[in-house]
Amino acid sequence: MPERSEIRNYRDLTVWQLGMDIAVRVYEVTRDFPADKKFGLTSQLRRAAASVPANIAEGHARSSTKDYVRFVAIAIGSLAETATFLELAGRLDYGQVDDLRKIYELTTEERRMLRSLQKSLRRRLPPP
Repeated sequence: MPERSEIRNYRDLTVWQLGMDIAVRVYEVTRDFPADKKFGLTSQLRRAAASVPANIAEGHARSSTKDYVRFVAIAIGSLAETATFLELAGRLDYGQVDDLRKIYELTTEERRMLRSLQKSLRRRLPPP
């Protein structure tokens, strides 16, 4: 991860970059999902995955740390949705199992990074 002085915007955050990688991979793997699932599981999975980096970016752009913490929490929730939909897709035999597994493993790393960011941001908040 770049040093703090090197972080000019959300794009410099490794956690955002990994979130984008996950979203791209989700879009790629869902291309192979059954056509009749386009407006169901495919759409939900894509929206959940894209929501992770979007919420990181929005939180980073906010003027208060409290807002940033809230958007990181939303990103964590969206990541949990993404992981759940990936597991569901695997159980329904949609997509390639290895591809789904690789993306799921990335969500584990992303969750760790988001929790770390959340903890770091909370330390900046004044005591309640």
